Amino acid sequence: MTVQRVLLVDDEEELRRSTAQALELFGLEVQTFSNADHVLELIGYGFDGVVVSDIRMPGIDGMTLMQRVRELDAEIPVILVTGHGDVQLAVKAMREGAYDFLEKPFTPQHLAGIIRRGLDRRGLVLENRRLKAVAGKRDDLETRLPGRTQGMVDLRYRIRAIGAADADTLIIGDTGVGKEVVARALHDVGPRANKSFIAINCAALPENLIESELFGHEAGAFPGALRPRYGKFEHGRGGTILLDEIGSMPFDLQAKFLRVLQERVITRLGSNETVPLDVRFIATSKVDLEAEVAAGRFRADLLYRLNVATIHVPALSQRRADIPLLFLQLVREAAARYGREDMDVLPDVISLIAQRDWPGNVRELRNAADRLVLGLDAKPADTAGLPGAVKDGAGRLADKVAAFERNIIAGEIAAHGGALRPVYESLGISRKTLYEKMQKYGLDKKMHGFENLLQDERDG
Repeated sequence: MTVQRVLLVDDEEELRRSTAQALELFGLEVQTFSNADHVLELIGYGFDGVVVSDIRMPGIDGMTLMQRVRELDAEIPVILVTGHGDVQLAVKAMREGAYDFLEKPFTPQHLAGIIRRGLDRRGLVLENRRLKAVAGKRDDLETRLPGRTQGMVDLRYRIRAIGAADADTLIIGDTGVGKEVVARALHDVGPRANKSFIAINCAALPENLIESELFGHEAGAFPGALRPRYGKFEHGRGGTILLDEIGSMPFDLQAKFLRVLQERVITRLGSNETVPLDVRFIATSKVDLEAEVAAGRFRADLLYRLNVATIHVPALSQRRADIPLLFLQLVREAAARYGREDMDVLPDVISLIAQRDWPGNVRELRNAADRLVLGLDAKPADTAGLPGAVKDGAGRLADKVAAFERNIIAGEIAAHGGALRPVYESLGISRKTLYEKMQKYGLDKKMHGFENLLQDERDG
């Protein structure tokens, strides 16, 4: 069936209502929003529609919304609308990835035509992804969680298996490994992919309002509660709720949350009526929850109830061989995100990156890639003294392919400490071929000079 969902965002109520009614007459399924606050909760790799947004809105404007949608999935069509006739803004929007741009006033037929084309494009993208996954080819999960080490292969396998099962899941991993990325992937490969995804940072909830934030309240439930309000749990009905760093949840609240997990109902503050709750819970933790139980800071029964399925996300220190290719991918993503030219990172820099420790994991590595692309740091670790650490992406295709191949081989050699057998095995080539390519690109298994660079970085 052809996808037809439209998320319409406009702060002008009358225009929003009339536009939605007109689009529904064209057979489109429209969901309206007065602001962008909750739109991103419905966006993911499985989103089967398009986003139509006014540009000039209070709070999150249309350009910012488009950027955030593209961070989640760059192939979701975003159609921007303005009433100011700003040609420069239109050009900027299209350059930054808008699917199309529409000026007010417009006819419903014109907008519906653009939406139809966007929906057709989105349908082809989703079908192509599905066929690739069925054929066993590289899919979106490999793009979002790249890596050839066994730990990452196992991680992607577990995400596909557990995601389809729709079970409550506990994700364990160090700071910066990508636990929320894993959580979103679980949501997107599961049966709730087209429903909301709500992330709640347990460590950031205001202590005096935490129950109201999660469970909601009735009017008069406490001073200042002038009208009823849905809590985040109720707002996420039908979808997935992520409890980020659940170990930070106050102990007295854990008992109430346990009841929610067991009975799948909530009771708003100031009410005696229960509200059914059809959601999937995913929790993350960077601390050992069993140790927290032993210390009396976390309930054992809550841990056992949460722990229906567990996913451990490996740190970069546990998959060092993935660092070179991961960094190159992060550089490409950063260049696209900031509208910069493609960059060729020289092997010397890749080798240095591969040998560094990254206690902040993928988050720290991504920041290094961003700084490199933005020119804020000529050296992602400290590559001072490496002239031409980054070269402009211009040049013949053969040169680009050769540079990319050299980067990969140099990175693999560095990642394996100069041992060549795991290099040619991981690359799927023969020992002779590896030697020939090393000779061709002037590579040495000792990677002369890197030790001095590492020492410079430690001294600096």
